[in-house]
Amino acid sequence: MNYISTRGRTPPMGFQDAVLTGLAPDGGLLIPTELPRVDDRLEAWSKLSYQDITFEILRLFVDLPDADLRHLIERSYMTFRHPEIAPAWPVGPVHILELFHGPTLAFKDIALQFLSNFFEYILKRRDGHLNILGATSGDTGSAAIHGVRGRERINIFIMHPHGRVAPLQEKQMTSVLDSNVFNIAVEGTFDDCQRIMKTLFNDLAFKQRHALGAVNSVNWARVLVQIVYYFSSGLYVMQTTGAKEVQFAVPTGNFGDVLAGYYAWRMGLPIRRLILATNENDILARFFETGVYSLGKVVPTLSPSMDIQVASNFERYLYCKVGGDPARLTGLMNDFAARGALSIPVGPSGRVDELFIPGVGTTADTLATIRRYDREHGYLLDPHTAVGVRVAEQHLAPGAPTICLATAHPAKFSQAIREATGREARHEILDNLAHAPTRCEVLPADTGAIKAFIEQRVG
Repeated sequence: MNYISTRGRTPPMGFQDAVLTGLAPDGGLLIPTELPRVDDRLEAWSKLSYQDITFEILRLFVDLPDADLRHLIERSYMTFRHPEIAPAWPVGPVHILELFHGPTLAFKDIALQFLSNFFEYILKRRDGHLNILGATSGDTGSAAIHGVRGRERINIFIMHPHGRVAPLQEKQMTSVLDSNVFNIAVEGTFDDCQRIMKTLFNDLAFKQRHALGAVNSVNWARVLVQIVYYFSSGLYVMQTTGAKEVQFAVPTGNFGDVLAGYYAWRMGLPIRRLILATNENDILARFFETGVYSLGKVVPTLSPSMDIQVASNFERYLYCKVGGDPARLTGLMNDFAARGALSIPVGPSGRVDELFIPGVGTTADTLATIRRYDREHGYLLDPHTAVGVRVAEQHLAPGAPTICLATAHPAKFSQAIREATGREARHEILDNLAHAPTRCEVLPADTGAIKAFIEQRVG
């Protein structure tokens, strides 16, 4: 399997080089040259463990020996606190897919534990070093940091918007004091952090000189590993309910998580619909309703990981939508860079894509949903998951059970839980952070300032 850029100006490369490259040199995102169909394997896969399904899917895309791939998978999920890794439970009218049993209590652990082990594996074999640069709205940063902390051949620089992530999310990052970990609080929004990151990756001389690598979902490995839990949960729910298809509700801001579901559908998983749920930062919902992708102002909400306007994975979907035409894709992305907007035609039904059902869960909706599920079902939702559940309830479908992705443990967002229910959500991992010392550098939202900081630390 080779990987090419959405912009069409980067030579094809193998999986190992694609993962180390992160963002393509021409500014595009790396994608596989094909998506294999697996319709004829679904019955057999429904009997496998999570780790075994991961192996069967990843081996279709990677250039690793089977034994090495199995070892990386087993090692990556040893730290998870549930034997099923990502269990799905019936809760009221939906199924909840719990993706928060990893070391930082967020769905990002599922991909980033694998990615960090892969980085170590390939750097050791190539006698290389890597300086990871990432931008986070909360969970990616802590999951990446905990994945690579203390590893000899890797430094990690994580930018987050100063004062705009949940306090516990910030503490999970800044309390890691290993010498290879650098936290940067940027005086701006998450979109500023992403802009700086992409600018530095597009500075090819700087990128090569300092061996920059990516852990954000611009890195294909992130999306690939997330495809797995769509198959594992979808097959399980169909098997236990007797249904022939399922639908998924996905709270999203950066489009990476729901993009993995889109790829799972293209590979043959029977998905009736992908319910795309945003908060008030609704650029993605507006696009799927109108065909217009246009910037708005970032609104702070109770679901801060979704407080995003520029979705970094949207380009991969748009590439598929324009028929894999890199010239047309590049033109659209240039329009967006110049005007803050792009548009594509809608279909005869008035919608961009029949697979996607968009919806918005407001702050009031979020609090009400948390309160209601706690009272009626005895289940506590984090605010991001509550956005997904709220939108999902408006689109339930007979014969297609709805699986809602639970992206974080509710204890990570104690303020929202307290406001909704009047009580505390706790987890011992987070309780242990209460008095932990922290280290973080506050810098302006300026590419030059971040560039200088990195150069001073890596020489």
